[in-house]
Amino acid sequence: MTPLFYSKLSNDLFSILNDADDYNVIIKVGENENVKEFHAHSVILRARSPYFKGALSSCWIEKKNDMIFYSKPNIAPNVFDMILRIIIIIKLELTEQPSEDILELLIASDELLIEELFDYVQVYLIKERSGWIATHFHLVFSTAFKLNNCNKLQDYCFESTCGSFSTSNEFLSLDKDTIYKMLERDDIKINEVTAWEQLIKWGIKQTPGLSNDKDKWNNEDCEALKKTLSQLIPLIRFIDIPYGQFFKKVRPYKDIIPNNIHEDFENYYNYKSNLPKITTLPPRMRNFDSNVIKQKHANIIISWITKKDFYAFQDPRYEFYLDYRGSIDGISRNSFVNKCKGPLERLVLIKVKQSGKIFGGYSSIGFNSIGDGFRDLQQFYNSSDNFIFSFENSEDTQNMKISRVKDHNKAICCDGTGFKFGLDSLFMYEDQYICARNRSHAYEDNLNTNEIFKIEEIEVYSIHCWK
Repeated sequence: MTPLFYSKLSNDLFSILNDADDYNVIIKVGENENVKEFHAHSVILRARSPYFKGALSSCWIEKKNDMIFYSKPNIAPNVFDMILRIIIIIKLELTEQPSEDILELLIASDELLIEELFDYVQVYLIKERSGWIATHFHLVFSTAFKLNNCNKLQDYCFESTCGSFSTSNEFLSLDKDTIYKMLERDDIKINEVTAWEQLIKWGIKQTPGLSNDKDKWNNEDCEALKKTLSQLIPLIRFIDIPYGQFFKKVRPYKDIIPNNIHEDFENYYNYKSNLPKITTLPPRMRNFDSNVIKQKHANIIISWITKKDFYAFQDPRYEFYLDYRGSIDGISRNSFVNKCKGPLERLVLIKVKQSGKIFGGYSSIGFNSIGDGFRDLQQFYNSSDNFIFSFENSEDTQNMKISRVKDHNKAICCDGTGFKFGLDSLFMYEDQYICARNRSHAYEDNLNTNEIFKIEEIEVYSIHCWK
């Protein structure tokens, strides 16, 4: 057993912070009336902070009588005191610190490249100061997005109140870089028409001398606004804007939209057979409320349905409607049959117990339609589009397997007992199990396991595609 003496070490280091007389660095921090000098040891500073390792090198320092003098006017004394505590005694208590100072500590730890402190402060703000964040959202949001690696706090802002903030007047006071970082994200919770309208308002405010009344604009005004928004307009996901709203809200501003983008979407809305050719960014992620998979898996499944290789894209033409969920409706073959009637395009998703592995299948003709075309006896039905698949778990997007139907005449077997892809390629066994054998070879042999899995959760979605 190796003994650990962290408590004693921390106390000894505390004496270095307060009482040491052999320091060789004097750091002057703050500005105006709020200035203070701190004493430290260069060997500790350089070991604990990559910033100081460079800043205190021989080519940068000011040295007098073997004493190093360094100045950091952009960090307040109370914040730098917290920095030294984490550098020297590896201990920091934030409970009594004002939230504003903790946010400044986040900025300082990023500048000084103290990664563990930077991560800790983000988590502390989220867990312990969420109320303060809500009432000072503009300050926190703009600060987080000026720090490139502040991912935890950025994500929290988007997941909490960013949607309402994006539609408020405070949005109009953000700088261009923050607006850019906001709009380039796929997960911002905002209606795309609203995003467009807010961007126009922001652009008008940022363009000197431009009237709020569009009817008063001349060609020079349009060119000025176009220049202001030139880097931001391509971040708008026009593909998420419905037909009517596009012509009502977007088309009146066609003079400020790059010609290739506007023409591409005009063609898309007039001839909805194909997705726009010049789509630079995918549609924003919608909330896909599944207990089995995430939106990224849904994107992959849609690409399998459309037979197009763009996994990162969420095709906005496809909508998923929950028909059946085992944890709500009961996991049984009868529940499945009663909830999933009708020859609709359907997707079944199954999460199995213990391993968490995910199985699923897509049927362009549904699974059964008792009393409405399908027979209540073992009968095969034709589809050339069906497939079955698996993911290793709810995070996996690299090891997925797909098996497309080979024998189109045996794509679906209907016998009133849950679902059956082929005779045995993927099917519901008794009430609580599934099996993937594929002995009949109705589907490609990428999935067969010859194992029986117990179902933890099962969901069925009907799929609607608008053209």
